[in-house]
Amino acid sequence: MTVIRVGAAPERYRAQALYFDGDTAVGDLAQVTVDEDARALVIARVGFAPLAWPLDDLRLLPDLGGRDLVILRLKADPVARLILNDALLLERLPDVRRPAPVARRGRLLAWAVAAVASVALIITVLVPVMADQLAEYIPPEGERALGETTLEQIRLALDETGFGQPVPFCTAPEGQAALKAMEARLREGLSGDVALSVAVLDHEMMNAFALPGGYVVFFRGLIDAAETPEEVAAVFAHEIGHVVSRDPTRHALRSAGSIGVLGLLFGDFAGGALVLFLAEQLIQAEYSRGAEAAADVFAREVMLKTGIDPAAMGVFFERLRARYGDKEGFFKHLASHPALSERILASEVALPPGFQARPVLSDEDWNALRRICE
Repeated sequence: MTVIRVGAAPERYRAQALYFDGDTAVGDLAQVTVDEDARALVIARVGFAPLAWPLDDLRLLPDLGGRDLVILRLKADPVARLILNDALLLERLPDVRRPAPVARRGRLLAWAVAAVASVALIITVLVPVMADQLAEYIPPEGERALGETTLEQIRLALDETGFGQPVPFCTAPEGQAALKAMEARLREGLSGDVALSVAVLDHEMMNAFALPGGYVVFFRGLIDAAETPEEVAAVFAHEIGHVVSRDPTRHALRSAGSIGVLGLLFGDFAGGALVLFLAEQLIQAEYSRGAEAAADVFAREVMLKTGIDPAAMGVFFERLRARYGDKEGFFKHLASHPALSERILASEVALPPGFQARPVLSDEDWNALRRICE
């Protein structure tokens, strides 16, 4: 493009340019002139009426092709473009680098608020409702496969060696036998057959949780922190309550659904990342108040039926709170549920007349359980 200069006066600035109206892909050759009196950039094309773009309304766009062209747009027109190769014009356009105001800002804000509200509604209402309904149709084999896969991911996620080694199971034979004996005792208080797969992970975390498909998992840290087998049995019964109510399956579906919605928005939750995030969610599963209260009631009923003092749970976690405070270990996990600590302490209910507590394990079996990871 050739710049034509007539005299030295600024108002005589002229140059050639290409004009694109935004509707067609072919640009029109145009001659542009700065009219200082009208404060406008006049665009003249063959066969068209001249256009007058107000100088104050011109905005500079970046040249994404890297050719250092001057690309101008009109503030009120988002599609039309004027392309020159003469940067001297910019000296006459003091406002050309100012950002264009956002058109219809109120409407954009309203759409943004509506979008956020829609996502929140999907995650907090629609996904939980659909997960609860879908959980009723998942076959037992599907639940067990989900639980088994998630357990393996949990073992990998807790690896502290940096070599991708899963946290090992605790498999000392005498300890396994003692855990089986505790399970058999609690089964006496269950109505019907409940599929359970019980495991202990060799990890210091003071925690226990349930997974889809009847998996109940203890950490070595919780068994080490317990002073009596009744305290472990209380936690065991509580997790069985979650299994019977299929809370882990519903929670897994809700988490996966929420992650899926977020993945559609941000594109970061897929494949292994989704599974690892889901595994973390299941370790720190925060069930609803109703689910936690139901599991507590279930645990107390089972313990009363099997001759185990239900006050053991309250004693256990009251001691942990006194020792570690509200922010440590398994108590932190439990305290994350609203009013859960109060429900645990409420386990010290009045015992029915004639109730006689019987030991869950013998001293020998209890010592074997405490050495299950050796």
